[in-house]
Amino acid sequence: MKEIIVAKHLIKQYGESNQVKALDDVSISICQGDFIGIMGPSGSGKSTLLNMIGTVDKVTKGSVMIGEKDVSVMGESEIAKFRYENVGFIFQEFNLIDSLTVRENIGIPLALAGKSKMEIKERVEKIALKLNITEYLYKFPSECSGGQKQRAASARALVADPKIIVADEPTGNLDTKNSHELLQFLRELNEKEGVTILMVTHDSMIASYTKKLVFLRDGKIEEILEKGEKDQQQFFYDIVEVTSRETQNLLNVMAK
Repeated sequence: MKEIIVAKHLIKQYGESNQVKALDDVSISICQGDFIGIMGPSGSGKSTLLNMIGTVDKVTKGSVMIGEKDVSVMGESEIAKFRYENVGFIFQEFNLIDSLTVRENIGIPLALAGKSKMEIKERVEKIALKLNITEYLYKFPSECSGGQKQRAASARALVADPKIIVADEPTGNLDTKNSHELLQFLRELNEKEGVTILMVTHDSMIASYTKKLVFLRDGKIEEILEKGEKDQQQFFYDIVEVTSRETQNLLNVMAK
């Protein structure tokens, strides 16, 4: 498989006098069509890694190559254009703009990319049909349920046909039914259309939808699990084993 993301020796530090290392020399290669889950305890660097790969956060040291582009050295205007054209974002909090309709929210990436009103209309309606939210296009976010909001946020992430989707706890505000509907859609998008997906989660069942799990601890990659030929249930059990071991380690530390 062709590598689409290559991150090398990533270091992310916060603060000046009392520096905190959120990531400590992390390297990872991601192939086109991968569906990667990122897990780890609070403060392990999960969202930091996702944000640096997703071009939202700048690296302190190291490099992030996406395709042929080194995004870690791009200027703000260049990185913004690259982001609109290549990366879609799905957030836990939806991040919809309350004063805009669902239609207008979905079309934001296309508007920022300078697309015509006609193209925006056509592409918004196409992705809305795929996600079964056509009837909600003229509603405002406050008039929508949590599941409808997340579908709208997902449509916004997908409307520009990005090569990469980054999702930070995308099911965190959804009930079980809506969570699994979203994950089944993401898996279908990954398997049928080859979209590369990176997803942060704390939930082993959610992580079992992925093809590979990267487990972080103290800013470093501690373990990588691959689904391979296993079914989802067996992969879930493997993930639970890793997370249970982490829980036991934490209990041992607390007992000392």
